[in-house]
Amino acid sequence: MAKQDILDRIHNFYEVALGYTEEQAILEATRCLQCPNPRCVQGCPVGIDIPAFIKEIKEGNYSAAASKLKEKNSLPAVCGRVCPQENQCQELCVIGKMGDPISIGRLERFAADYERKAGVTIPEKQPDGATGKVAIVGSGPAGLTVAADLVKQGHEVVMFESLHYAGGVLMYGIPEFRLPKEIVQAEVEYIKNLGVDVKTNYTIGRIFTIDELFADGYDAVFIGSGAGLPNFMGIEGENLGGVYAANEFLIRVNLMKGYLFPEYDTPIRIGKNVAVIGGGNVAMDAARCSLRLGAEKVYIVYRRAREQLPAREEESENAEEEGIIFRLLTNPIKFTGDESGWVNGMECIKMELGEPDASGRRRPVPIEGSNFMMDVDTVVIAIGQTPNPLIQRTTDGLETTKWGTIVADEETGATSKEGVYAGGDVVSGAATVISAMGAARKAAQGIHGYIQKKKTGQ
Repeated sequence: MAKQDILDRIHNFYEVALGYTEEQAILEATRCLQCPNPRCVQGCPVGIDIPAFIKEIKEGNYSAAASKLKEKNSLPAVCGRVCPQENQCQELCVIGKMGDPISIGRLERFAADYERKAGVTIPEKQPDGATGKVAIVGSGPAGLTVAADLVKQGHEVVMFESLHYAGGVLMYGIPEFRLPKEIVQAEVEYIKNLGVDVKTNYTIGRIFTIDELFADGYDAVFIGSGAGLPNFMGIEGENLGGVYAANEFLIRVNLMKGYLFPEYDTPIRIGKNVAVIGGGNVAMDAARCSLRLGAEKVYIVYRRAREQLPAREEESENAEEEGIIFRLLTNPIKFTGDESGWVNGMECIKMELGEPDASGRRRPVPIEGSNFMMDVDTVVIAIGQTPNPLIQRTTDGLETTKWGTIVADEETGATSKEGVYAGGDVVSGAATVISAMGAARKAAQGIHGYIQKKKTGQ
């Protein structure tokens, strides 16, 4: 797929990948074997009928392809851009055994983009027995998916978002050059047009508790509030000026348009030498944003090896193409600061790989005496997030784990509190958009069944 020229894209926030043309999409769709027992569908957490939508593209029925996608996925333009298809549907593609698998994600993006430009069709509600009133807490991929599935079944759905735009991590966590806000808002608008009432600037746990929502007449509540509390390393100098948590950094860049200061009043200070600690997609996003904001050198500092980077290969390749410098098998042990309290250096230690740990990856082990200094004046720590504890602390009877995640049934999303369901990162910890959506689809069915039983007594 074509990309923006490297020398141009490192100076702007426009989307890097440019998408398929019609000719390219049909050519790619024609490669699909239309397997009678498609393994690719088994690799899709939301169960899209992949051969069916590809067949529509092959025959030039692009809007029909988008409709087929939306039977199971209300966010196809988002998923076509950010889902790790290479580890899911595409990994199981039969053609992949002989060469490159079908580019399912790129075809999904093509169909969704075509429909958005041609005009989106809104399906009619399909009331299925007794219906109820459901509150959705959080408007990220999990919340949007539950909301869409339930409103299609005839339920009254109200979604509460604490920030001023719906979309959650899709809006504030992923940069414009990978997922344009316009795309997210178009898919949010589709879900609103299905009949979902979206209330922004509502922080559940402060404005209303979960129990107060029930007292206000809701039959069930879904918690999809994500994982927005950053992890830190717990090392000296982490509180210096110029040291950011990745979600604070990306919120300032993405949602508050810090890169347009003073037009927007959320400044973001970027030095000449930026170190991003971590190796996931969030780390790549923060590093590539730093480059676009004017940093001269940007480092990814990761304690394991290249082949163990948790980021998508596509994102690591994009970062390398753009000049991001990878310092692998390296771990910071201290940040140093100047007399004004701003970070000006980072002491690191070299690592080597030992035996596999609980994650199955080889454990990084420090090499004694290998300490060295790096000159940095901005640091972004991107080593994962855990859920914000606000709802857990204000909701009696809600079982949580020691990591602050909510305990929920894998098949129904039911929590320990009657009528309360949960899914996505608030249950699993920080994971992928599509895994959150897969859990949300199961929760939507769980909520639907609960309401049916509650209303009919059966």
